[in-house]
Amino acid sequence: MSTLGLGTWQNEEPGQCADSVETALNVGYRHVDTAQIYGNEDAVGDGIAAADVDREDVFLASKVWINKLGADDVVSSTKESLRKLGTEYVDLMYVHWPAGDYDPAETLPAFAELRDEGLVDRIGVSNFEPHHVDAARDVLDDGPFANQVEMHPLLQQTELREYAEETDVELVAYSPLARGKVFDVPELTEIAEKHDASEAQVSLAWLREKEVTTIPKATSEAHIRDNWESLGVDLDDEDIATIDAIDRTDRRVNPDFGPDSWG
Repeated sequence: MSTLGLGTWQNEEPGQCADSVETALNVGYRHVDTAQIYGNEDAVGDGIAAADVDREDVFLASKVWINKLGADDVVSSTKESLRKLGTEYVDLMYVHWPAGDYDPAETLPAFAELRDEGLVDRIGVSNFEPHHVDAARDVLDDGPFANQVEMHPLLQQTELREYAEETDVELVAYSPLARGKVFDVPELTEIAEKHDASEAQVSLAWLREKEVTTIPKATSEAHIRDNWESLGVDLDDEDIATIDAIDRTDRRVNPDFGPDSWG
């Protein structure tokens, strides 16, 4: 899984979505993230098909929505996702939230069945707190491969990062730019000016230093390239310490069905 991927949440206009996926892959991205609830799996598939990149070179991830987490629905909805994406398999399929029809004992064996059939290469979870991951690890023989959560300099997820390191679960950060709020953080602006970079690039570089995969959404070629160029931004120890010291908890995604512990 590449350390930098393309997120497609709220990239719903089919032509724009397909174009952004194609552009990102041609720029160099090799990880594309979508979900059933995004309503754009068809367009994501179109973008992958149009790019000058072989399907086997793309790490493609999707997510099963909360009303499809009963065993039969997991299987049928995943097969529908594959049809829309125009692919025989996805590299990673997530449980989108520990909510709705989610029951570890019923949901996760269905995911394992899909993996055994070769329709899903890896099983992931999303928006899980450590106790949710513990329950998943009790059901799955090898535990979930990844946990996708909101993470950025204004929501640093220190506990989850420590837990992921202890349990060998990959962390994937959605909304890694805090939905644009990173541009209003003086510490990030100062570091960005130091490196002749953007605040977005600094935020992505900080997450990379924390060994977290990022999937920023971008639709224009300029933003897609700006995010890609974050791979060339090398933060020093002082930069990292400055960002680590940002003491804010600014969660940008917090639906009513989110974990109770989020408040």
